[in-house]
Amino acid sequence: MKTIAPLLAATVLAASAGIALAQEAESDPMAGMDHGGMAMGQMMDAMDAMMAAMPAESTGMADADFLLMMIPHHQSAIDMARVELEHGTDEETRAMAQAIIDTQEKEIAAMHAMLERMGVEPPAATE
Repeated sequence: MKTIAPLLAATVLAASAGIALAQEAESDPMAGMDHGGMAMGQMMDAMDAMMAAMPAESTGMADADFLLMMIPHHQSAIDMARVELEHGTDEETRAMAQAIIDTQEKEIAAMHAMLERMGVEPPAATE
């Protein structure tokens, strides 16, 4: 009995600590991630800008809505790729970032043209 009480107390303490850690991680899904780096902060800013640029209302046209949501998505990828070019050092990753910029700028231009053909005003450029 003398060994059971300390063992039981240790088990309860360990379980309580585990529950507390799980609740903390649940309340902050980004807990433990280091966002202090300048590059990470800039990439998170690009993601925030993308979400803010998403249209709040539907046009009622699936094609136009798709394009209106893809434009900020592509712009966010371009913005993050520029951060990679500014801060990254791995040549393969930098090459991919440049390829993303090159292809997605062309795709954004094509999406703007498609929206204009549909009679829907494209969003303003955010460069």
